[in-house]
Amino acid sequence: MTFSIIAYDMKDESWGVAVASKFPAVGAIVPWAQAGIGAIATQAYANLSFGSHGLELLQQGLSAEAVIARLTSADPGRESRQIGVVDFKGKAASYTGRECATWAGGLSGTGYAIQGNILASADVIYNMEGSFLRTSGDLATRLHAALMAGDRSGGDKRGRQSAAILIVKAKGGYGGYTDRLLDYRVDDDPDPVVKLGELLYLHRLYFGKSPENERIQLKGIQLVNLQKIMVKLGYLGAPPSGTYDPETQAALRNFTGNENFEERVDLEKGWIDWPVLEYLLKKFS
Repeated sequence: MTFSIIAYDMKDESWGVAVASKFPAVGAIVPWAQAGIGAIATQAYANLSFGSHGLELLQQGLSAEAVIARLTSADPGRESRQIGVVDFKGKAASYTGRECATWAGGLSGTGYAIQGNILASADVIYNMEGSFLRTSGDLATRLHAALMAGDRSGGDKRGRQSAAILIVKAKGGYGGYTDRLLDYRVDDDPDPVVKLGELLYLHRLYFGKSPENERIQLKGIQLVNLQKIMVKLGYLGAPPSGTYDPETQAALRNFTGNENFEERVDLEKGWIDWPVLEYLLKKFS
């Protein structure tokens, strides 16, 4: 009851899975990925062992097609399964059992595989492919664009309920301690793919990095606006002065820290990333 896309970004050395369904918490079932190894989507009457066992086979050096062949040949319920695999070289394959509920099917190309069952029509996966190939940007942007195209083409013909995205990259997690570059789930929502996009926006806002030309110096009207907010919220006791004094710096340290933006300011050098400033002004003004 699901449509998904798995893909490999050769330039960024990352693997990802994006999925949506009229099924609660689809992100707990379908997406599997391991940095440097590959990615897997297991769905329809999902055999969850396809995820862990499939990654083990990929780690042994089997290709995407060989992994699918090995998994399905040993599964008596294979005709009701659906699986997509992208291996560590970016080779991809998709399998749909003959007993999957219509419309069901999949396709694959260099670096990606798309599959779905109980879909409104075949347009769902073909529009997903077109959107993925046309969209520029990082892997998360392209995966979500494909998921949105499938959703707006009818998606799961029973309706909408959940969506998820998982992307892995070596040391891509917070602080470089894990390989989970991005892992977001919308478990129950009337428009989950749109909600997933909102979470991706927040991810970029909190963890992204702006080029130097998008850094705003803490002075002038922008600083006054921040001081007004901090006075209103109780971070700053003095009235707005437009001066970046020690009291203002200390207040900003507390304010941006509480809002989880400490990675997007440099209070010693006196600048803040523009997207964060814009967000704070919109949220609190």
